[in-house]
Amino acid sequence: MSARAARLPRTLCAAALVLAALPAAALEARRVEQDGVDYVVADVDLARDALELLWRRPDDGEPFGTLGEVENWARQRGRRLAFATNAGIYAPGQVPLGLFVEDGRTRVPLNTAHGAGNFFMRPNGVFAVYGRDRARVASTAAWAARPGAPRIATQSGPLLLQDGRINPRFAATSDSRHIRSGVCAPQPQRVLFVISESPVTFHAFARVFRDHLGCRDALYLDGTISQLYLAGQPYAGASRWLGRPFAGIFAVLEPR
Repeated sequence: MSARAARLPRTLCAAALVLAALPAAALEARRVEQDGVDYVVADVDLARDALELLWRRPDDGEPFGTLGEVENWARQRGRRLAFATNAGIYAPGQVPLGLFVEDGRTRVPLNTAHGAGNFFMRPNGVFAVYGRDRARVASTAAWAARPGAPRIATQSGPLLLQDGRINPRFAATSDSRHIRSGVCAPQPQRVLFVISESPVTFHAFARVFRDHLGCRDALYLDGTISQLYLAGQPYAGASRWLGRPFAGIFAVLEPR
């Protein structure tokens, strides 16, 4: 499909997905199919869509926790949640496991430790947005050498793609399948968030970014618990997103 393919026509519900039809002026979405699995792609234009990274509510300092809580918070302030997805892997206590930059402030420093689990699978990396018009995915090592001053940033792992190559740790024959979510920036001001509608391997997920989306660098965000939300019709609030709470949450908030 083209970069600006047909809009999704109806509300879809999957194990880790809440998706609705979009009004004409809203953030765009499409579905990509590979090997019998559908992937939903949310297309964020940084020149138009004010992408934010949220963790704690400014009024009481508690984590937002769920996409529904972000929607409730936005509605109470006269704003509309156009898009949201969980931002990455976190530690107990709803604390981001790695780098977390919000509104230009580093809330959690870069994590260069070694450990077990997806976050520490090498190379891991950082997704960052500078100002309102430039996004970047880089390995943790590359980011540490040239961090710049991002407006928002989150660290996760592993990298799915690096310079157009699939992470060599991914086996095409793997039988480890999960719902997976990730992010890439095929152009500096364009960000693609992707979630699988059914369990897939890391290798298959990486191929979607490389073969269907034109990305050269892509970062895994999280697995089974991942969710993605796009507005378009009314919802009943946080009850739509019962489950494990998140730490960081990407969001696009619009005035009503």
